[in-house]
This record gives sequence, structure tokens and C-alpha cells, in this order.
Amino acid sequence: MEKRIVLITGASTGLGRAFAEALLHAGFKVVGTVRNQEAAQTFEALAAGSAFARILDVTDGKTITRTVAEVESQIGPIYALINNAGYGHEGTLEESPIEELRHQFEVNFFGAVAMIKAVLPNMRQRRAGRILNITSMGGLMTMPGISYYHASKFALEGLTSSLGKEVKSFGIFVTAVEPGMFRTDWAGRSLVRSERRIPDYDAIFNPIRAARASRNGSQPGDPAKAGRAIVQLIESANPPAHLLLGPDAFDYVSKELDALRAEFSSWENVTRSTNFDQP
Repeated sequence: MEKRIVLITGASTGLGRAFAEALLHAGFKVVGTVRNQEAAQTFEALAAGSAFARILDVTDGKTITRTVAEVESQIGPIYALINNAGYGHEGTLEESPIEELRHQFEVNFFGAVAMIKAVLPNMRQRRAGRILNITSMGGLMTMPGISYYHASKFALEGLTSSLGKEVKSFGIFVTAVEPGMFRTDWAGRSLVRSERRIPDYDAIFNPIRAARASRNGSQPGDPAKAGRAIVQLIESANPPAHLLLGPDAFDYVSKELDALRAEFSSWENVTRSTNFDQP
């Protein structure tokens, strides 16, 4: 059988690279988007004839459309899209310029949407496909100091869930993949940190920033094992709408959901008091 083709954005390093390596090992062809020619050469050296690189900025809509069309015509039909490109932002909302929020959404959210819109027509016509949006456990739970990041990932979670219901009857499965803390450079070079200037936030934010910096390079998650989980997900006949990756993700999100349920219950009488009185 002809090797199926998976398109991964942000495939140079980190989880994107781990996903690509695992999929190549499992017999897929992988097209990875990277940011420069050197990264492209390194990526294609992973597996000659099966690893293909394309230089792409996910904020450039015209290049996205052209790149997807080129892959379909020159390499073959795209069976799966993994929207992995993204970055983290750290800073309190009050201290962080709104321009940084706009850019966070351009990459983490609008870039993913543009990629989906480029691949979806052909998947729909073929009545087959997989779309995996790499969100985060931070798309289902929150902590102080990364509100911009949470906002972009919560938005992608909502879009993913709705899209999955729109296209399932076409044989297209959509999954939000929510990693916890993996040993990548997310909390290092790839993390944008807004400048601190308001002392009132020191007590709540400084310990969080210090703890995150100290964990960089020693996160519990193994990217190679995340890659194997992605292979299992893509090969599944009935993939889930959500997939948490990592025990920490499971624990953090479960705790958040438990707190939500408890709060909903404690205010249930008020919630139910807002309808018109029945005659």
C-alpha cells in the first residue's frame, strides 16, 4: 500500500520533530514545515524519499495555500495534518502588550485555522483524513502568568471540538492533543517573556516564573513517547476528540474539571433561577 502522507507544521525541533521521526519509523511519508533552508536539509536527511521539508511561516496565508497545493500535486494526497507550530508567552495580562496577544493568536490559532482551510477541501472530497491540533493542557486548565497562551489554546480547543462535529460524516476525524510538560525548548528559547514592571504582581508571579525556568530541560515528558502516541492516534479507526499526553496533563486537567463541577454545583440554585416562571 502507498505510504500515507502526514503534514506537520513546526517540525524542526521539539514535539513536531518527535512526531515526524515516529511517523517515519512507522512507515508514513512526512512533510515537515520549517523556517529556513538549513532546517529543511536536516529534516529531509531523516529519511531520504520519505521526509520532505517545506519552508513555511504559518502566518503567511498565501504561502500556506500554495504549499499545500504543491504537496498534493508533487508528493501525494495529504492524509493527516498535524498543527504543531506555536510558541508560549509568559507574562501577566496587565504587563503584557496587546500586540503580543495578537501575534500569539496569529501563530497559535489563526495559523492553525489557515492550515485546516487549505487541506480540508481535498480531505472532504476524498471522504478521508485526520486533523490533529496540538493544543496544550493549558487549553483546558489555567494558571496565572500565561493568560495570552491560555487564550490562544482555549480558542483552538473550541474550534477543534466544533470542527470535528462538522466533518465527521465525511470520514474526517479531528482531535485536540493536549500535552503536559515535555522535555522540549518550550520553556526556554521558544518562550516569549514580557518585561516585568508592576511590583504588585511579584508575590504571585515571580515564584511561577522561577519554577518554570528551573524545570526547563528536566520536564517529565519524553517527546519520543509522545511521537509513538501520535502514531497510535493516527492509525486508530476511532480516534478520540481529545487526547491528553502525560500524567501531569491528566492530573492538572482532572483537578480543574473537578473544581468547575464543584463551583457549578454550589451555584446551581442561582443558575436555575433565571428562567421565566412557569404558569
